[in-house]
Amino acid sequence: MSEIETTQDQSAGSTSFFEEPRVRVEEIPVGPGVPFGIERVSNPQVGIAGVYGAWGASYDNAHLPALVEDRLGFALGAENTLNLSELGFLSRHHVPRMTDDEHIKLEVNVGARLLAEATAVNGWDPAEIEAVLVGVSIPAADDFVERIAAEAGIPDSALKVTVHKACDGSVGALNLALNPELAINKHLSRNLAERLYGKKILVGGIEGLSRVLRLAHDAQAAQLFGNGAGIFGLIPGQTMKFLVGTTREAYDEEGALQVHMAYPHSRQRIAGQSLIEVAQTGENSIRVAGLMHEPEDPTSPVVMAGPMSMVKLFVRNGVEAVRTAYQSYRAQMTQLGLPDKEIAVAIVHHANFKINQLKEKQLRSQGICIPMPWLLSEFGNVSAASNMIAFLRELTSLKPGDHVLFDGFGAGSYYDVLAVELGG
Repeated sequence: MSEIETTQDQSAGSTSFFEEPRVRVEEIPVGPGVPFGIERVSNPQVGIAGVYGAWGASYDNAHLPALVEDRLGFALGAENTLNLSELGFLSRHHVPRMTDDEHIKLEVNVGARLLAEATAVNGWDPAEIEAVLVGVSIPAADDFVERIAAEAGIPDSALKVTVHKACDGSVGALNLALNPELAINKHLSRNLAERLYGKKILVGGIEGLSRVLRLAHDAQAAQLFGNGAGIFGLIPGQTMKFLVGTTREAYDEEGALQVHMAYPHSRQRIAGQSLIEVAQTGENSIRVAGLMHEPEDPTSPVVMAGPMSMVKLFVRNGVEAVRTAYQSYRAQMTQLGLPDKEIAVAIVHHANFKINQLKEKQLRSQGICIPMPWLLSEFGNVSAASNMIAFLRELTSLKPGDHVLFDGFGAGSYYDVLAVELGG
């Protein structure tokens, strides 16, 4: 069996995330009260620590259909019911019905707690944080990152970067923080990677997708997605060193995965230009927003084609993006006199198990053999949060000098792949 197959088999007996021994669970007093579970992770050897978690009641595969049918207003039936365990998911988290104001209050509370906990587990003071970079697909508010940073006590002078590239948002944020050659960095008034080098920063993804799914008309999306978040602290150039990286854009012409852009974007496509728009939204705030193929129905936040269409959408371009980054990595290792150095692990977005399984198979056929463990069975697809949660779940097994490949991809479609070396 491959690494990913073995890991998937071993996860079959997983319990709810809230029931895991290192998870601290409390109730957030918003609406009828919302459970929130969080786990701290630290690896002092490499100097990186962070937190991840979820909020809302945990629904396993047996109990999810009743919730979905209640929201959709019709029975799923055999034709619409996904085999979620085959797709790598055993449970996920959803919030109860609440008002829009309550959703915003809840997610700001959650986000602020995550930033504060991530700061504390790194042994830092909030005043030391010089930047917060967060990927979020469909934000509860345009100034979401600014709000949670302020609530967490992070100074106004700290840079806040919000990245809207769907599931690729958090890896896109990490690439921005580390890769000085990134096209976006070269077009900013000041290169972010150069600006943040040697500074204490927080990077992650926060996704309140249950808020969005209460409005969804799409049965697949209603079953696949859930809430989740992961935030970790790093010092670029010290605890995490950039090696190589690449990005890729391939507009989803057929609309295999359509997402409403609940954030500012001109919605224009100009031949030869990037689909990503960058805006200075405040003295210390930047928004990076990617164009999406939006649903025709403006009231529907997400529309998905069948699982095989998802595979076609992400695998071909995803394999190409990984191959490009890996070839650059091999060339760099040869140049450094380390031709036998290998990547310890690939932290891949958990869209679904079959997508990752096929990506691994195609990469292996091209001689690219990197462990790609499946690590998020208790969360469902949590979009931009998934890479961050996966990294934190793998963190304690990593060593100083290990090379890690981050593989992000998402609707739009957007791809960020970068290799880093862990410090110590």
